[in-house]
Amino acid sequence: MAGVTKASFGKLKTGEAVDIYTLTNKNGLIAKIMTFGATLTELHAPDKSGKLGDICLGFDNLAAYEKGHPYMGSTVGRYANRIGKGRFKLGEKTYKLATNNPPNHLHGGTKGWDKRVWKAQIVPKPDGPAVQFTYVSKDGEEGYPGNVNASVIYTLTDANTLRMEYAATTDKPCPINMTNHAYFNLKGSGTIHDHELYVAAKSYTEGDADLLPTGKILPVTDTPYDFFAQPAAIGDRITAAGGKEPNIGYDMNFVLLSGAKGYATVARLSEATSGRLLEIRTDQPGLQFYTGNFLDGTLVGKGGWKYVQHSAICLETQHFPDSPNQKSFPSTMLMPGQTYRTKTEYACLVK
Repeated sequence: MAGVTKASFGKLKTGEAVDIYTLTNKNGLIAKIMTFGATLTELHAPDKSGKLGDICLGFDNLAAYEKGHPYMGSTVGRYANRIGKGRFKLGEKTYKLATNNPPNHLHGGTKGWDKRVWKAQIVPKPDGPAVQFTYVSKDGEEGYPGNVNASVIYTLTDANTLRMEYAATTDKPCPINMTNHAYFNLKGSGTIHDHELYVAAKSYTEGDADLLPTGKILPVTDTPYDFFAQPAAIGDRITAAGGKEPNIGYDMNFVLLSGAKGYATVARLSEATSGRLLEIRTDQPGLQFYTGNFLDGTLVGKGGWKYVQHSAICLETQHFPDSPNQKSFPSTMLMPGQTYRTKTEYACLVK
């Protein structure tokens, strides 16, 4: 039955209760989001025969999420992606952050928003069931300035899209860059080497050996990063994509053609066996493309699936990495009196 149900998902070691919300649209599609990290734990999409299957990596229980994982399905903040050397400057003051991805700061720090319990409430939306998750990040949390009120509304529309609407306000200037870090596998097993990808980007931000932008924006033409000229199987050039052994694969930021100038379709991911097609729509300027290079089989997910390298793909809509330290990149600075707003959709289609 279409609508939203709420259930307990257990308690953290701190004693904090965690709830999980199940959204079902009129076509029977299902999305599950828990309050720990405002995390997307399941997304059930139809294949070419109409059979639903979960296309997101994750875990069967809360303990596995609490033990530690690479942001699977999490809402990431305050700043998604990397900030160089864990520091940025505002005026004359330098703010120091955790270098939890040495030598850089990654995805909000040691205890970012992915590791916080969010409040949740069911909200009315005309086009499908929806839940709003909210979190108040205190001034100084993880080294960031300002009290930030953040929210994300998940809506599972009757057009078979999972929409995420992000918002944030602050009482001090602060960089904000929110995203969802879902890991997708449209088959629900194996690797994503045979998944075909199109990205509406003719350029990317060059990264150094530690995946931090150099400041240069380079063309994708004649590189392993060209998914614009024509869609390509991810596995065709994955060994040429770079990385440090053994963590070979894609981990880079596309400069989207839409350039945050409007809401647009920026990527399409498809898989022939299932016939599933995932379309990514956003108003953000960048798309981080990551192929699970650091998965090594030690994490055991839903149903006993061992997550090996390249078990999934992440397509994270966001601003560029290290924007607070790169004056030529679009600004991520949120000022008091302003409201940060951005929207992304995952459309579950059939090819």
